[in-house]
Amino acid sequence: MLRCVVIGVGIIYLVAATVLLLAIHAGIWVAVYLALNGAVIAGAALFERGRYRPRIDAGKGVWQPTGERFIDPTSGQLTNVHYNPATGQRNYVPADDPPPALPPTASR
Repeated sequence: MLRCVVIGVGIIYLVAATVLLLAIHAGIWVAVYLALNGAVIAGAALFERGRYRPRIDAGKGVWQPTGERFIDPTSGQLTNVHYNPATGQRNYVPADDPPPALPPTASR
């Protein structure tokens, strides 16, 4: 959702630069400033997706379970952690078991 908003802001900057230059005949520096900022904002949001988390090929190498388990905060699923000693990568695999029930909270 946030990514779409950032791309939209970049596009608005590009449209504003075009309108200022063609329709209003504003100064060239204002239009260039908006166009460059719009291109950087939209371009950064479009091309940053695969940069921070490398793709994991779970079919390559020997994956060992680490015994770590946690409830994934985004999906709410119980997740097991596997480790590939050859590459040092970690893989997070949803567990087949349902997540454990949380204890009831005490009322005051």
